[in-house]
Amino acid sequence: MNALQQMDLMEVEEIQAQEVPFEITDLNSLNWAFRKLSALKSKEKDIKQLANIERDRIAEWERGELSTINNSLSFFENMIAIYHAKQLEADPKAKTISTPYGKSKTRKSKEAPEKGNEEAILQHVIENGMDDYIKNSVKWADLKKSLKIVEVSGDKVVVDENGQLVPGVTVKPESITYSVEV
Repeated sequence: MNALQQMDLMEVEEIQAQEVPFEITDLNSLNWAFRKLSALKSKEKDIKQLANIERDRIAEWERGELSTINNSLSFFENMIAIYHAKQLEADPKAKTISTPYGKSKTRKSKEAPEKGNEEAILQHVIENGMDDYIKNSVKWADLKKSLKIVEVSGDKVVVDENGQLVPGVTVKPESITYSVEV
């Protein structure tokens, strides 16, 4: 942020403290407002940049501190799993081992199919006529290009390329949005 922008920021504080609100009335006052916006954006950028540097530094510190803890957690969890596996081998009903400070639980899951290559699966389903497993959906972006808005009895409706009314499609009214770039 340069000295001119710092002066602009001081003027912003003065304007906000005034009882009579500021109003843009001509090109000069618009230009003045854009200068103030530019100064504020510059200050915002400086603050975010500093915050990101600090976040990165804190995140690096956190990773360092947690790495030794995570190693110890893995060590103890692995030791507990080994012990529980031995107990389960001796007594297949020992699915949970409980102490005042925690529990070790086992959960057995059955074999199950898992999706690997979706294209190969789809090809198999198509080749074998398994149409019940194919999902249909509308390609909205392509369909939208072929639709037209027409007025019927004073109401705006959407029709397809054949002039047929398309159910389920409504007309979004025209609107104007404003944006400011600095």
